[in-house]
Parts: sequence; C-alpha cells; structure tokens
Amino acid sequence: MSRIVILGAGTAGTIMANRLRRRFADGVKDGTTSITVVDQDDVHVYQPGLLFVPFGIYDADDVVRPRGKQLHDGIGYVQAAVERVLPAEREVELGNGTRLSYDVLIVASGTRIAPEETDGLTGPGWGETMFEFYTVEGARALGEKLATWPGGRLVINIVEMPIKCPVAPLEFAFLADWFFAQKGMRDRVQISYVTPLDGAFTKPVCTQVLGHLLEDKRVELVTEFNAGRVDGEAGILASWDEREVPFDLLVSVPLHQGAEFVKRSEGLGDDYGFVRTDLHTLQSRCAPEIFAIGDAADVPTSKAGSVAHFEAEVLEDNIARFLAGEPLVPAYDGHTNCFVETGYDKALLLDFNYDTEPLPGKFPFATIGPMKLLEATYANHLGKLAFKWLYWNVLMPGHDIPAVGAQMSMAGKQPVLQDS
Repeated sequence: MSRIVILGAGTAGTIMANRLRRRFADGVKDGTTSITVVDQDDVHVYQPGLLFVPFGIYDADDVVRPRGKQLHDGIGYVQAAVERVLPAEREVELGNGTRLSYDVLIVASGTRIAPEETDGLTGPGWGETMFEFYTVEGARALGEKLATWPGGRLVINIVEMPIKCPVAPLEFAFLADWFFAQKGMRDRVQISYVTPLDGAFTKPVCTQVLGHLLEDKRVELVTEFNAGRVDGEAGILASWDEREVPFDLLVSVPLHQGAEFVKRSEGLGDDYGFVRTDLHTLQSRCAPEIFAIGDAADVPTSKAGSVAHFEAEVLEDNIARFLAGEPLVPAYDGHTNCFVETGYDKALLLDFNYDTEPLPGKFPFATIGPMKLLEATYANHLGKLAFKWLYWNVLMPGHDIPAVGAQMSMAGKQPVLQDS
C-alpha cells in the first residue's frame, strides 16, 4: 500500500491532494493508495483576495471557505497541529501525540507572518495605528481603519524578504492612491513605500519598464531600509542603522517564516522554517521520500499561488515516478505568473522563471493575447478579478489552466535592451 501524507490544506496542499486523487483513482478505490491531508484548522483563505478587503472591494467572508470541502472524495482530512516530522521513522507526529506513517510526504505548510519578531510592532498601537493585511483578521481591521481615517502619513513597510506574494505591498500602495483619490482626499495623504530592497521591483527589467509608476502616483520610495523597531506611540519606524520614517498609519508586511514544525524536524528546513528543496524536482534535500511545494519550499522564486499550481504539475509526475521506482525529472523551471493591480481598474501581468525576467509582450497567445505583459490594462484587471473564480473552480480541484503550462513559454515575449 502507498501512503501519501500532505501537511497543509492551503493552496498548494489542496491542489496536490486533488491532482494525486485523480492520478491514483484506481488505487484509492481498491485501497492500495491512501491520501491524507493534515491541517490545524478548517479555514481555507483565498489569499489574493486579502489585498482587496481593506479597500472594500471584497468582504472578508468572500475569501474564506472550509478546507475539507475543497478536497475530493476519497481524501482523508485530519484536523490537527503538526508537532514534527521524523524522517528516519517515516512518520509525522501530531500535536495530540498521534503518529502518521507515510511512504511519500509532501510538505505544503505555507508561510506565516511573525510580527512579534520586530521590536515594538505588536506593542502599543498594534491594531490602532499599525496593521497588516496578510490575515483575514488583519485585512478586516485595516479596512475598518481606512473607512474612517482622516488622512496623514501612510507608510507601507516590508520588514524582510521573502514574503508571500511579493508584489502585494506595491499593489497596496497603488490601490491606496486610487482609494483616497476616489474619496476626494488624496491630497491629504502622503504615501511612502519603505523596502529593504534597493528598488521597488526585484527584477531589473521591471525597474526599467515600470519604475515610473510610483512617481506617477506620488508614492515616496525609501530603499535599503531594514526595519529594526517600531514606536507605535510616537509613530516612528526605525531601521537598524537608526534612520527613521514617521507615520500616522503603518501598514506592515511583517517577517515571514515557515511552519514551526519544520524547524523542529531534524534536517528538514532552514533557519526560517522553509524546507530545503531541489529547485527542479521539488524533492526535499532531507530525505528522498519527502517533497515540498508552494510557500513551504525554499526555492528562489516568488511565494505565489501560480507557483504552487505550476509546481503541482511537475510534482504530481515526480511522485508517480518515485512510487514506481523511476528517476525523477527536473522539470520545474521556476515559472511564475502574477497580476499586479495598479488602481483605476488596471493591472499589470508578469510572467517569468528562474532564468528569464518578466518581459513585455502578449499572453497567453503570442498573436492575440488578449492580455499584455508589463503593461497596465483593463483586460489585465479583469483577469485579476476573474482569477478568484478560476482559483475555486479550476486550480483547487486540481485542473490545468488551458494554454498556460508548468514551463514558461517565450511565445509572444519581446526582449528588452537594458540600460548600461
């Protein structure tokens, strides 16, 4: 019997479970294959939707569904915390002391915010003048604040990379510009984007093509700012080198870490709790029967939902090969695809991988598009909104997206001559 255990029932874990249920349908039916998913709660969050909650575009209830109901029949669901993985025993120890044995283990535990790791961030002012939007509760609370906020200095700060959905803080800045303009109070709001990076965008081509967006939207850019402490009462964000940025309202993107149980599992993860993973096969570097997918993996690509979907196509095949005793195929190329809301009913679209930066062009079809890459358009905005339906009805059930494969295609893309 082949026992497959998946730790995490978020985007990556749900996609993977449903794809494997379809792949091994006969085995599940005759009892020779079991698929068990473990998570500590039954709250599945459509994470791209959290960005829209503070601005009243979505209600918090619009982005939440039960985890168990997203899993196909024949998949076991265990609601429990994970204490640790025991690679030598091929077992997972749960918080209640129960142990699950596995032949294949998939770690899909995602990433979590750790605001308490930044001095002062969860102190006086937390939930009053300092907020985050990476949880349902945080996004809802921030929305209530923005609805009545009279204006002032709005600071959006990334504490440290990596974070899930790396473009979300930029999207927040762009949507805030639009939000306050619609309320007729944009002139009463000073928006500052404070990042530890040397620019707003992590990719040189994006910086070259899109760098004007912050200036156009009157968003101040503060770079190479490594947040060390926050004084909520005084309204001061301070870096480790003692630079200070004053604020009336701080929207923090706190430190992100992997699951605690990954840290407690010998040899499984790095210091931040992300699973040490082969870039192309998605096999753990800890043990051959352990794999990682989505935000839980330490692969150098964006922690985004599209990554989990593309990885799942590759991982499904590699798990089938592993169980059949066949060599794995290093097929994942770091493919990432994401929309970037720019406000005013427009959005950008980025498509890239480990080796190729986002490039301009048409997507997904080389001649007709209909979406354009690296260009803010209404069609891209509609694509961003439509993705919510696609998420629940195509991605979560484990289906492929027509015309968009796991490997990035160069069709329709145009090279960019970078400034020397």
